[in-house]
Amino acid sequence: MRVDFILNGAPCSADAPPLARLLDVLRETLRLTGTKEGCGEGECGSCTVLLDGTPVNSCLVAFGQCEGRSVTTVEGLSGSGPLTPTQRSFVEEGGTQCGFCTPGVLVSLEALRTRDAHPSEGAIREAVAGNICRCTGYARIVAAARNAAGDGEPE
Repeated sequence: MRVDFILNGAPCSADAPPLARLLDVLRETLRLTGTKEGCGEGECGSCTVLLDGTPVNSCLVAFGQCEGRSVTTVEGLSGSGPLTPTQRSFVEEGGTQCGFCTPGVLVSLEALRTRDAHPSEGAIREAVAGNICRCTGYARIVAAARNAAGDGEPE
């Protein structure tokens, strides 16, 4: 099935079975490997992408559902420009360790920043609640999100 959609801000078409996972089409067909597969069951958040601006687990989305919609992956957060404030803050604050969860966390936090330019620590923690990070303990992730909002360290 040919699906026409917007990928990272640009028109895109891809052929895949309609029930193929969006994750597989992104990684295998379109070669966008920033989106990671951690569990394949929608539990870890490593495969988080934006579907029409809403964070979703791409391992749970059938590719056929993307027809006419907008998909944003971690590769599309900054387009071809400089890093987003959240990406830059992750570097500055050491928001990664192994980095496996980072793409999904970044996508989730960018969606939050779209809704709330100065989110509270609670809102930040809620935004990344679906993203399991086994390395950082979330302190540096929260600090990076607060820094990106210009709010400094968490309270």
